[in-house]
Amino acid sequence: MKLSICIPVYNGALTIAGLVDECIDELAANYELEFVLVNDYSRDNSDAVCKQIKTRYPFVKYISLRRNFSEHNAVMCALNYATGDYAVVIDDDFQNPPTEIRALVEEARKGFDVVYSKYREKRHHAYRNLGSQFNNLVTNWLLEKPADLYLSSFKVISADMIRKVIRYKGPSPYIDGLILRETRNISSVLVDHADRREGQSNYTLSKLASLWLNVFINFSIKPLRLFALFGLIVTLFSFFAAAVFIIQKLLNPELQIGWTSVMVSILFFSGVQIIFLGLIGEYIGKHYLHANGTPQWVVKEEHL
Repeated sequence: MKLSICIPVYNGALTIAGLVDECIDELAANYELEFVLVNDYSRDNSDAVCKQIKTRYPFVKYISLRRNFSEHNAVMCALNYATGDYAVVIDDDFQNPPTEIRALVEEARKGFDVVYSKYREKRHHAYRNLGSQFNNLVTNWLLEKPADLYLSSFKVISADMIRKVIRYKGPSPYIDGLILRETRNISSVLVDHADRREGQSNYTLSKLASLWLNVFINFSIKPLRLFALFGLIVTLFSFFAAAVFIIQKLLNPELQIGWTSVMVSILFFSGVQIIFLGLIGEYIGKHYLHANGTPQWVVKEEHL
Protein backbone atom coordinates (compact mmCIF):
# COMPACT_ATOMS: atom_id res chain seq x y z
CA MET A 1 0.00 0.00 0.00
CA LYS A 2 1.25 3.45 -0.94
CA LEU A 3 1.11 6.41 1.45
CA SER A 4 1.46 10.03 0.36
CA ILE A 5 2.80 12.10 3.26
CA CYS A 6 1.59 15.65 2.53
CA ILE A 7 3.39 18.36 4.48
CA PRO A 8 2.68 22.10 4.10
CA VAL A 9 5.99 23.81 4.93
CA TYR A 10 6.14 27.34 6.34
CA ASN A 11 9.29 28.47 8.13
CA GLY A 12 10.05 24.83 8.88
CA ALA A 13 13.74 24.75 7.99
CA LEU A 14 14.75 23.48 11.43
CA THR A 15 12.23 20.63 11.56
CA ILE A 16 11.23 19.41 8.10
CA ALA A 17 14.29 17.22 7.43
CA GLY A 18 13.99 15.48 10.79
CA LEU A 19 10.27 14.96 10.25
CA VAL A 20 10.83 13.29 6.88
CA ASP A 21 13.57 11.07 8.35
CA GLU A 22 11.38 9.97 11.27
CA CYS A 23 8.43 9.24 8.98
CA ILE A 24 10.69 7.04 6.83
CA ASP A 25 12.08 5.22 9.89
CA GLU A 26 8.57 4.62 11.18
CA LEU A 27 6.76 3.64 7.98
CA ALA A 28 9.16 2.48 5.25
CA ALA A 29 9.16 -1.16 6.40
CA ASN A 30 5.39 -1.51 5.95
CA TYR A 31 4.36 0.94 3.24
CA GLU A 32 5.52 2.35 -0.06
CA LEU A 33 6.13 6.02 0.68
CA GLU A 34 5.74 9.24 -1.25
CA PHE A 35 6.35 12.67 0.29
CA VAL A 36 4.76 15.85 -1.07
CA LEU A 37 6.38 18.95 0.44
CA VAL A 38 4.75 22.28 -0.40
CA ASN A 39 6.73 25.35 0.59
CA ASP A 40 4.18 28.11 1.24
CA TYR A 41 6.67 30.96 0.59
CA SER A 42 8.66 30.48 3.80
CA ARG A 43 10.76 33.38 5.10
CA ASP A 44 13.61 31.13 6.27
CA ASN A 45 15.77 28.72 4.25
CA SER A 46 13.08 26.04 4.00
CA ASP A 47 13.50 26.09 0.22
CA ALA A 48 17.15 25.01 0.39
CA VAL A 49 16.42 22.37 3.04
CA CYS A 50 13.54 20.88 1.01
CA LYS A 51 15.75 20.72 -2.08
CA GLN A 52 18.38 18.84 -0.08
CA ILE A 53 15.71 16.39 1.07
CA LYS A 54 14.67 15.88 -2.55
CA THR A 55 18.25 15.05 -3.58
CA ARG A 56 18.49 12.46 -0.77
CA TYR A 57 15.16 10.74 -1.43
CA PRO A 58 13.86 10.21 -4.99
CA PHE A 59 10.34 9.53 -3.68
CA VAL A 60 10.01 13.12 -2.44
CA LYS A 61 8.07 15.66 -4.49
CA TYR A 62 8.85 19.29 -3.73
CA ILE A 63 6.67 22.21 -4.82
CA SER A 64 7.57 25.83 -4.06
CA LEU A 65 4.82 28.48 -4.24
CA ARG A 66 5.32 32.04 -5.47
CA ARG A 67 3.70 33.62 -2.41
CA ASN A 68 2.06 32.67 0.85
CA PHE A 69 -1.40 31.24 0.13
CA SER A 70 -2.24 29.84 3.63
CA GLU A 71 -2.13 26.32 5.05
CA HIS A 72 -5.32 24.98 3.46
CA ASN A 73 -4.26 26.14 0.00
CA ALA A 74 -0.86 24.49 0.48
CA VAL A 75 -2.53 21.25 1.58
CA MET A 76 -4.85 21.42 -1.42
CA CYS A 77 -1.79 21.80 -3.65
CA ALA A 78 -0.17 18.76 -2.02
CA LEU A 79 -3.31 16.65 -2.49
CA ASN A 80 -3.26 17.46 -6.21
CA TYR A 81 0.22 15.91 -6.44
CA ALA A 82 -0.49 12.91 -4.16
CA THR A 83 -0.74 9.49 -5.86
CA GLY A 84 -0.98 7.16 -2.85
CA ASP A 85 -3.83 4.93 -1.72
CA TYR A 86 -4.06 7.25 1.29
CA ALA A 87 -2.74 10.73 1.98
CA VAL A 88 -1.43 11.60 5.43
CA VAL A 89 -1.68 15.33 6.14
CA ILE A 90 0.75 16.35 8.87
CA ASP A 91 2.20 19.69 10.02
CA ASP A 92 5.91 20.44 9.80
CA ASP A 93 6.40 21.33 13.49
CA PHE A 94 6.60 17.83 15.07
CA GLN A 95 3.53 18.45 17.26
CA ASN A 96 2.04 15.46 15.46
CA PRO A 97 4.43 12.55 16.18
CA PRO A 98 5.12 10.34 13.13
CA THR A 99 4.70 7.32 15.42
CA GLU A 100 0.94 7.99 15.41
CA ILE A 101 0.54 7.77 11.62
CA ARG A 102 0.27 3.99 11.61
CA ALA A 103 -2.77 4.06 13.94
CA LEU A 104 -4.59 6.53 11.67
CA VAL A 105 -3.82 4.49 8.56
CA GLU A 106 -4.93 1.21 10.11
CA GLU A 107 -8.22 2.84 11.14
CA ALA A 108 -8.70 4.19 7.59
CA ARG A 109 -8.15 0.70 6.16
CA LYS A 110 -11.35 -0.40 7.91
CA GLY A 111 -13.20 1.43 5.13
CA PHE A 112 -13.36 5.03 6.31
CA ASP A 113 -12.99 7.91 3.86
CA VAL A 114 -11.21 10.11 6.40
CA VAL A 115 -9.68 9.51 9.83
CA TYR A 116 -8.93 12.49 12.07
CA SER A 117 -6.57 12.57 15.01
CA LYS A 118 -8.06 13.46 18.38
CA TYR A 119 -5.57 14.69 20.96
CA ARG A 120 -5.39 13.20 24.42
CA GLU A 121 -3.98 16.51 25.64
CA LYS A 122 -3.47 19.54 23.41
CA ARG A 123 -0.16 21.39 23.56
CA HIS A 124 -1.27 24.57 21.81
CA HIS A 125 -1.27 28.02 23.41
CA ALA A 126 -4.42 29.07 25.28
CA TYR A 127 -5.66 31.42 22.54
CA ARG A 128 -5.24 28.67 19.95
CA ASN A 129 -7.26 26.26 22.10
CA LEU A 130 -10.00 28.88 22.49
CA GLY A 131 -9.94 29.38 18.73
CA SER A 132 -10.31 25.63 18.20
CA GLN A 133 -13.29 25.51 20.55
CA PHE A 134 -14.95 28.38 18.71
CA ASN A 135 -14.22 26.75 15.35
CA ASN A 136 -15.74 23.52 16.66
CA LEU A 137 -18.99 25.31 17.60
CA VAL A 138 -19.11 27.15 14.26
CA THR A 139 -18.59 24.01 12.18
CA ASN A 140 -21.18 22.12 14.25
CA TRP A 141 -23.75 24.70 13.18
CA LEU A 142 -22.63 25.70 9.69
CA LEU A 143 -21.39 22.35 8.36
CA GLU A 144 -23.52 20.04 10.52
CA LYS A 145 -20.38 18.39 11.82
CA PRO A 146 -20.90 15.57 14.33
CA ALA A 147 -20.47 17.13 17.77
CA ASP A 148 -17.94 14.52 18.91
CA LEU A 149 -15.67 14.96 15.86
CA TYR A 150 -12.56 17.13 16.25
CA LEU A 151 -11.34 18.64 12.98
CA SER A 152 -7.59 18.21 13.32
CA SER A 153 -5.05 19.18 10.67
CA PHE A 154 -3.43 15.75 11.27
CA LYS A 155 -5.53 13.26 9.30
CA VAL A 156 -5.60 10.48 6.74
CA ILE A 157 -7.68 10.79 3.56
CA SER A 158 -8.47 7.99 1.11
CA ALA A 159 -7.56 8.34 -2.57
CA ASP A 160 -11.24 8.31 -3.57
CA MET A 161 -12.02 11.17 -1.19
CA ILE A 162 -8.97 13.11 -2.42
CA ARG A 163 -10.34 12.96 -5.96
CA LYS A 164 -13.61 14.47 -4.73
CA VAL A 165 -11.95 17.18 -2.62
CA ILE A 166 -9.62 18.45 -5.35
CA ARG A 167 -12.54 19.04 -7.71
CA TYR A 168 -13.08 22.28 -5.80
CA LYS A 169 -11.37 25.13 -7.68
CA GLY A 170 -12.34 28.15 -5.56
CA PRO A 171 -9.55 30.45 -4.32
CA SER A 172 -10.22 29.82 -0.59
CA PRO A 173 -10.45 26.08 0.09
CA TYR A 174 -11.29 24.74 3.54
CA ILE A 175 -10.29 21.09 3.47
CA ASP A 176 -12.50 19.96 6.35
CA GLY A 177 -15.51 21.77 4.89
CA LEU A 178 -14.95 20.06 1.56
CA ILE A 179 -14.70 16.69 3.31
CA LEU A 180 -17.87 17.22 5.36
CA ARG A 181 -19.96 18.14 2.35
CA GLU A 182 -18.89 14.91 0.62
CA THR A 183 -19.03 12.27 3.36
CA ARG A 184 -19.94 11.29 6.91
CA ASN A 185 -17.96 8.05 6.67
CA ILE A 186 -15.41 9.48 9.10
CA SER A 187 -13.60 8.15 12.14
CA SER A 188 -11.08 9.45 14.65
CA VAL A 189 -8.22 8.02 16.71
CA LEU A 190 -6.78 9.22 20.00
CA VAL A 191 -3.16 10.33 19.57
CA ASP A 192 -0.48 12.17 21.51
CA HIS A 193 0.19 15.85 20.88
CA ALA A 194 3.76 17.07 21.47
CA ASP A 195 5.27 20.46 22.18
CA ARG A 196 6.80 22.33 19.26
CA ARG A 197 10.46 21.43 18.87
CA GLU A 198 11.41 24.75 17.30
CA GLY A 199 9.93 28.24 16.87
CA GLN A 200 6.41 29.47 17.48
CA SER A 201 3.04 28.80 15.95
CA ASN A 202 2.46 30.48 12.60
CA TYR A 203 -1.27 30.75 13.33
CA THR A 204 -1.92 34.33 14.38
CA LEU A 205 -5.26 35.70 15.55
CA SER A 206 -5.76 37.36 12.14
CA LYS A 207 -5.18 34.04 10.35
CA LEU A 208 -7.69 32.31 12.62
CA ALA A 209 -10.23 35.08 11.95
CA SER A 210 -9.63 34.71 8.20
CA LEU A 211 -10.21 30.96 8.47
CA TRP A 212 -13.48 31.46 10.38
CA LEU A 213 -14.68 33.99 7.81
CA ASN A 214 -13.84 31.52 5.06
CA VAL A 215 -15.95 28.86 6.80
CA PHE A 216 -18.81 31.34 7.23
CA ILE A 217 -18.89 32.54 3.64
CA ASN A 218 -17.67 29.71 1.42
CA PHE A 219 -19.44 26.67 2.80
CA SER A 220 -22.86 27.71 4.06
CA ILE A 221 -25.71 30.15 3.45
CA LYS A 222 -26.85 29.85 7.06
CA PRO A 223 -25.44 33.30 8.00
CA LEU A 224 -27.76 34.85 5.39
CA ARG A 225 -30.68 32.89 6.78
CA LEU A 226 -29.74 33.97 10.30
CA PHE A 227 -29.81 37.64 9.28
CA ALA A 228 -33.10 37.12 7.45
CA LEU A 229 -34.56 35.64 10.65
CA PHE A 230 -33.10 38.50 12.67
CA GLY A 231 -34.67 40.99 10.23
CA LEU A 232 -38.04 39.29 10.64
CA ILE A 233 -37.78 39.44 14.44
CA VAL A 234 -36.80 43.13 14.35
CA THR A 235 -39.69 43.87 11.99
CA LEU A 236 -42.18 42.15 14.29
CA PHE A 237 -40.72 44.01 17.27
CA SER A 238 -41.01 47.33 15.42
CA PHE A 239 -44.72 46.68 14.75
CA PHE A 240 -45.21 45.93 18.44
CA ALA A 241 -43.28 49.05 19.47
CA ALA A 242 -45.26 51.17 17.02
CA ALA A 243 -48.53 49.90 18.49
CA VAL A 244 -47.31 50.73 22.01
CA PHE A 245 -46.29 54.27 20.99
CA ILE A 246 -49.61 54.90 19.23
CA ILE A 247 -51.59 53.73 22.26
CA GLN A 248 -49.47 55.90 24.58
CA LYS A 249 -50.04 58.92 22.35
CA LEU A 250 -53.78 58.32 22.22
CA LEU A 251 -54.00 57.93 25.99
CA ASN A 252 -51.66 60.86 26.68
CA PRO A 253 -51.94 63.43 23.86
CA GLU A 254 -49.51 65.78 25.66
CA LEU A 255 -46.76 63.13 25.66
CA GLN A 256 -43.66 64.29 23.75
CA ILE A 257 -41.84 61.82 21.54
CA GLY A 258 -38.24 61.56 22.75
CA TRP A 259 -35.35 62.60 20.50
CA THR A 260 -33.06 60.03 22.18
CA SER A 261 -35.28 57.07 21.34
CA VAL A 262 -35.50 58.18 17.71
CA MET A 263 -31.72 58.54 17.37
CA VAL A 264 -31.07 55.19 19.07
CA SER A 265 -33.49 53.50 16.68
CA ILE A 266 -31.86 55.11 13.66
CA LEU A 267 -28.35 54.14 14.76
CA PHE A 268 -29.43 50.59 15.61
CA PHE A 269 -31.15 49.89 12.31
CA SER A 270 -28.36 51.60 10.37
CA GLY A 271 -25.84 49.31 12.06
CA VAL A 272 -27.91 46.23 11.24
CA GLN A 273 -28.16 47.29 7.59
CA ILE A 274 -24.42 47.95 7.32
CA ILE A 275 -23.56 44.55 8.83
CA PHE A 276 -25.99 42.79 6.52
CA LEU A 277 -24.67 44.66 3.48
CA GLY A 278 -21.13 43.74 4.52
CA LEU A 279 -22.11 40.07 4.76
CA ILE A 280 -23.71 40.18 1.32
CA GLY A 281 -20.60 41.93 0.04
CA GLU A 282 -18.42 39.10 1.34
CA TYR A 283 -20.54 36.54 -0.49
CA ILE A 284 -20.44 38.58 -3.71
CA GLY A 285 -16.68 39.17 -3.33
CA LYS A 286 -15.96 35.47 -2.89
CA HIS A 287 -18.10 34.68 -5.92
CA TYR A 288 -16.28 37.37 -7.93
CA LEU A 289 -12.86 35.98 -7.00
CA HIS A 290 -14.01 32.50 -7.99
CA ALA A 291 -15.51 33.68 -11.27
CA ASN A 292 -12.42 35.77 -11.97
CA GLY A 293 -10.25 32.66 -11.84
CA THR A 294 -8.22 33.62 -8.75
CA PRO A 295 -5.86 30.65 -8.27
CA GLN A 296 -5.66 28.49 -5.17
CA TRP A 297 -1.89 28.54 -5.52
CA VAL A 298 0.81 29.48 -8.04
CA VAL A 299 3.81 27.19 -8.46
CA LYS A 300 7.27 28.76 -8.62
CA GLU A 301 9.24 25.51 -8.84
CA GLU A 302 8.40 21.86 -8.79
CA HIS A 303 10.80 18.96 -8.36
CA LEU A 304 8.97 15.69 -8.98
